[in-house]
Amino acid sequence: VQLQASGGGLVQPGGSLRLSCAASGRTFSRYAMGWFRQAPGKEREFVAVISWGGGSPYYAVSVKGRFTISRDNAKNTVYLQMNSLKPDDTAVYYCAAGSYSGSASSYNYWGQGTEVTVSS
Repeated sequence: VQLQASGGGLVQPGGSLRLSCAASGRTFSRYAMGWFRQAPGKEREFVAVISWGGGSPYYAVSVKGRFTISRDNAKNTVYLQMNSLKPDDTAVYYCAAGSYSGSASSYNYWGQGTEVTVSS
C-alpha cells in the first residue's frame, strides 16, 4: 500500500482544514487507518484511528471534539477534518495503514506527511 497525504497549509487559529490520504493498491480496505503528527523538536504522536470498515473512530484527548476521521473505501481515501485549530496543532501530519492501534509501531505503511501550520 502506498499512501499520499495532502491538504496541509497555513491556517489561522480557530480555522479548519481537511487532510486527505489517498492509497494505492487493492488491499486498502483491509487496514485500519491512522493519523499521526510530529511537531518540531517533538516525537511523533497519535492523533486518530479508524477501523477497516469505517467504524470505531478513536482520538487523542488533545483533538477529541475538534477533529473527525473518516474513510471512503470506494475511493481508497481516508480524511481528517480538523476544526477549531490551535497553534499547538502545528505539525507534519502523517497517515498510516496497519492494525487498529494508537501505537505507531502497529502501522506497516506510512505516507510522506503534509505540513499544517496554525498561526495568525
